[in-house]
Amino acid sequence: MRADSDKTVDAEVWPEGSLEVLSQHEADQLRNVGQGGLYTLLRRCLLAVLNSGGNSDDAREVLGRHKDFAVRFEQQDRGLKVILTGAPASAFVDGEMIRGIREQLFAVLRDVVYTSNEIQASGRFDLQSSDNITNAVFHILRNARVFHLPATADLVVCWGGHAISREEYDYTKKVGYELGLRRLNVCTGCGPGAMKGPMKGATIGHAKQRIGNGRYIGITEPGIIAAESPNPIVNSLIIMPDMEKRLEAFVRVGHGIIVFPGGVGTAEEILYLLGILMHPDNEDMPMPLILTGPADRADYFKQIDEFIGATLGPTAQGRYRIIVDDPEEVARQMLLGLKSVREYRRQQGDAFYFNWRLAIDHDFQKPFRATHDSMRGLQITRDLPTHKLAANLRRAFSGLVSGNVREDTMAAIEQQGPFEISGSAEIMSLLDGLLAGFVADGRMKLESDSYKPCYVVRV
Repeated sequence: MRADSDKTVDAEVWPEGSLEVLSQHEADQLRNVGQGGLYTLLRRCLLAVLNSGGNSDDAREVLGRHKDFAVRFEQQDRGLKVILTGAPASAFVDGEMIRGIREQLFAVLRDVVYTSNEIQASGRFDLQSSDNITNAVFHILRNARVFHLPATADLVVCWGGHAISREEYDYTKKVGYELGLRRLNVCTGCGPGAMKGPMKGATIGHAKQRIGNGRYIGITEPGIIAAESPNPIVNSLIIMPDMEKRLEAFVRVGHGIIVFPGGVGTAEEILYLLGILMHPDNEDMPMPLILTGPADRADYFKQIDEFIGATLGPTAQGRYRIIVDDPEEVARQMLLGLKSVREYRRQQGDAFYFNWRLAIDHDFQKPFRATHDSMRGLQITRDLPTHKLAANLRRAFSGLVSGNVREDTMAAIEQQGPFEISGSAEIMSLLDGLLAGFVADGRMKLESDSYKPCYVVRV
């Protein structure tokens, strides 16, 4: 192993805890850079893990800065050996890879190989079928050993932006601390900002309660991982194949959800969840949902609430609570909500580790690829059924996430101009105002001063 002057490291690493051995076919897939090969995808995800703690959310900048990074795989008697060239030195301490990063590195290998061979290529799952998509999500999570038995309702999903202020970040830590004191575990999108803060706070709460097996679950997907590198607190990293399966994984394994201030990605998550909760089959299902932030972010939540009321209506507004500047109350209310979840699932005979009963319309499961044509073609009008409107609004925000962080989408926007979003005048006016607020508050990118909108809203 050697440290280079440009702060990169060459290293040999053996797996720990997952994917100790590969078949010859799997090893060939990982080495293959051509069609059907996994090398390009794998290199991208592995670099993101090794770049943990990086201060850039520009995927192209990260990949360009480490253009010499390479990975090789060797099968040996003692198992799989991964050979890294030009890896970020920040992943190492005194010449040895940080253990948490090492575990995450092989979690990437595990999930990429399993999804490719067992989910996509095996023929076992008809991924055009709603039930089969849910089954695929379950199998990926089970293979990642997310399910612990005996299980209880104690996993709180925390959503929020990666580009947030120091004040907002500190607030997420305070909420996480209160959750940890109440012996609750945390699941986030695994990146920085509001995805890291609750985990960091929960570690202190767990330590004070002498909890040595706290769970800090991070769920991501290949399209955004390079821009939102997993934070090192995550002790259970899962790579889902696309955004829709990532979102479904959150709501199937989580028992309650807390939303902190964020940008278009957070708005996408809120609309996804509310669109699902408004399904008639989910009307009586408890799913505690709390929107919270520091005192001077009250206007942010007011704007979000008004947008939801004007688009999805008062029924959707009734599915969440807004609590401002009170971390203890957030945790107390979440604990009460989780009690209702436990009682409901016991009455129904449902599993605690995976919410099979939650009804998710196929519109929320179909992968959406953001292109100029697909964004232009979204129907966002008053005459749509509410769940259809929620699904299309979710897609619009998903496209903006892609335009902000995915290198292929960013390149397409540079060539063809910004995405065009159109629809009914009232909704477009609200959408334009909401997005303008995100831009003004620096919620779109870490480099907010140089942010150029990737969209145009048209009536």
